[in-house]
Parts: sequence; structure tokens; C-alpha cells
Amino acid sequence: MRTATLGKLGDVSRLCLGGGIGQIWGETTAEEARATVHAAVDAGITVIDCAPMYRNAERFVGEAFAGRPPQGVKFTTKHQLGTPAPGAAAAALEASVDASLAAMRLERIDLFFLHSNIHRDGFTYAFGDSAKAQFSTDWTTYAAEVIPAMQALQAKGKIAHWGITGIGVPSAVLDAIAHETKPAVVQVIANLMDSPGALKRYAEPARPREVAAAAKAAGLGVMGIRAVQAGALTAAVDRELSANNPDRLDYERAAPFRALCQRWGADPAYVAHRYALSLPNYDTLVLGVKNRAELAMGLKAEADGPYSVEEMGEIDTLGLA
Repeated sequence: MRTATLGKLGDVSRLCLGGGIGQIWGETTAEEARATVHAAVDAGITVIDCAPMYRNAERFVGEAFAGRPPQGVKFTTKHQLGTPAPGAAAAALEASVDASLAAMRLERIDLFFLHSNIHRDGFTYAFGDSAKAQFSTDWTTYAAEVIPAMQALQAKGKIAHWGITGIGVPSAVLDAIAHETKPAVVQVIANLMDSPGALKRYAEPARPREVAAAAKAAGLGVMGIRAVQAGALTAAVDRELSANNPDRLDYERAAPFRALCQRWGADPAYVAHRYALSLPNYDTLVLGVKNRAELAMGLKAEADGPYSVEEMGEIDTLGLA
């Protein structure tokens, strides 16, 4: 497995194991989830990316290692803070860290993400604006409360580093990257459609490649996510979606991509992961896999190396981004 430098975290594997093991992307058993965790580490994966929102992922990781995590493996988790009442952010973040440490049976989190979007003060979302206090953190709360709270958690030894989820409003994410006090790592969409799918609630373009480039230029680590766009870039979506669900619409829009994969004689999920791994400015890519078979596909995509300029061009010519 190749490695890259993930900002202040240092060298990590080019692949991370993500929250699919938590039974959020199709069905899997607890036994298979734990076996997938062990198989990932055995294959050289050195980052396990969890969150309370990934249902059982933290618990399965804790059960897999029983409080004795392998040396050299790093663990992340997150908290969906939103915009709480003034003065409440620090306690909420610390309570979330404490719960995650207990679930994963760890003494310290290597990387703790603000899981909620960030928006500029006064921003209006195109979709779900009335609920933005639940899924998005306003700039004043981020700068005045979240950053000091993250620094306090570092000082207490509960986390080593902190990051932000960079899938929200691009202008606000870029503000956070340019801010005097920066996160160590930014999670950024990394798929051939440049699509956050159902996660996109704002009207402006998503601009993930611009966000990734800005983060790298600022010396931050970049963790790519949603390589298969929640199943839209696979042969078949593994869960029920309504006809107007953005992920379903992306799946339908990606029909030319599946046709290309058929001509290449390759599984669409394999091609999508290999494409994401070929993008510049991304240090590591999270696999949203739920079992060892899907893990093996991701491992093969990494082992086969980047696509050529010509192969990337043939995919880009489809015009899906």
C-alpha cells in the first residue's frame, strides 16, 4: 500500500476504512464488519474513519480491537455540532469525544472532525434552511467557540489533531482554510461527478477540486470521501432510494459511465475508486465499504495505481462533473 503525508498527521495509507462497516450503506453483519476491520489493517490501511452518525461503526471498531489497537493505526471520529446556543459548543464537543473514546475503547482520538457544515453568518440554504442550526455551524460559532474548544481538547490529550468536513458551502470552507487558525485536515468530495449528492443543500457549485487544491496549498491534509457518490457510481445502488433522491438522480445521470466501464470490462466501483485515487491534491481516500469483498475491490484499485492521462481524459469526456 502506498502512503502519503496527511498534513500534521504524517504518513498514512492511501486508503482509509470508513463508516460503511457501521451498517449504513446496505446490510452487513457485526461479524463481517469486525472481520473487515481486521482485513483492512492486515492489508496496510492505517486510518479508520468513524463517527457517531455511522450507526455501529465505533462500537464494531472497539469490539474488533478490544482496547488494544494495532500500533501505527490512527483513528478519527466526528461530531455533528450544528449551531448550539452561545457558550454550549465546547461541552457538546467534549461529550461527543468522551462517548467516542468509550465506544472505540481508545485513550485518544488522532483526528476529530467538526462533522457539520460551516456557513457564513446570515447565509441562507437553498434546501432545509429552517433546520440549518441542526446540520450547519455558523462562522461566529466556528471561529469563537469551535476552534478554542478543539484546542482545549488537544491540551487535555483527548485528541491529537482536529479537522473540518469540507462538503458544505464552498465559500465558507475556503474561509476556514484561509483563517489564521487552520484545521489539520479537510474532508473533501472526491468523485468523477464532483457531486456531494444528497449532502448538497446550497445553490452554488460544489467546487471540491478547488477546495482540495486550496487545502493542499495551505499545508493541510486532504481526505477524499464519497468516491462512488453514495452508490451512484456503482453497478447498482444497494439500498432503496426515492425517485427524486439526489443520489438516485446521480445514478441515472451516470449511465454513460457504466457504459464506459462495460466497454473497459471493469466494475464501475473499481473504476470510480481508481479515478478518485488518481486525482491530484488528495492524500488519502476513505472506503465506504461494508464487507471484505468490497474492501478487496478498493485494495485492487489502489494496487493498480493511477490511471493514465488518456484514461482520465476518457472518463472526463463523459461530461459528468
